[in-house]
Amino acid sequence: MKKIAVLILAFGCCLCEPGTDENNAKVCQPLGSTICSLTTLSEQIGELRFKVANMAEKIAFLETNQQHTEKEVLELRSLTGGIPRVAFSAALRDSGSGNTGPFTTATPLKYKKIFSNTGNCYNPSTGIFTAMVDGMYFFRFSMFNNLSPTPNSVVSLKKNGEQLVTVWDVSGTDSNDMGSNAVVIPLKVGDNVFVELFANRVVYDDMANYNTFSGFLLFTM
Repeated sequence: MKKIAVLILAFGCCLCEPGTDENNAKVCQPLGSTICSLTTLSEQIGELRFKVANMAEKIAFLETNQQHTEKEVLELRSLTGGIPRVAFSAALRDSGSGNTGPFTTATPLKYKKIFSNTGNCYNPSTGIFTAMVDGMYFFRFSMFNNLSPTPNSVVSLKKNGEQLVTVWDVSGTDSNDMGSNAVVIPLKVGDNVFVELFANRVVYDDMANYNTFSGFLLFTM
């Protein structure tokens, strides 16, 4: 492009355009200045076209990003309804009756009969609730002691291995006792909450569902 412009300029300097002098005599005037102006204008137009094309590409890129962002927001809203929803409730046995335990070590109880599990934060295969959102949570659990003449039941609610609250029945001559406990605690994403049966202890349950574990998100933080 530059080489062509130089050739046009050189050629134009050798050409003349018709004109007149002060005596109205015909003379020949150089075309170089006119061609130079046209060449400069053409270059400026080319630069403007490049800038406009570049801006158009940037606008298209921003519009595409905006569409992707809006789509992701809509997907999240459709999943959560705009507000995280976390709630679960489960009973210990999904069939039959009898004791759970004793175990030689403390063991998380696996509540297998699911009444609800909105958000899928509770895992019946492990008995562990895992927080998927930071917030304040409510948890409650109940315990029914064994039917043997001497009570032998102790369970605790734990957060990441930290013992929070406990229900126990290990003395007395009666049987078929039960109790419950509850907490309101803050959780971070990834925190675990579960009910643990103490070592060498047992709990009894049947289809009446005496032993339960429930929890839900109160509000996010």
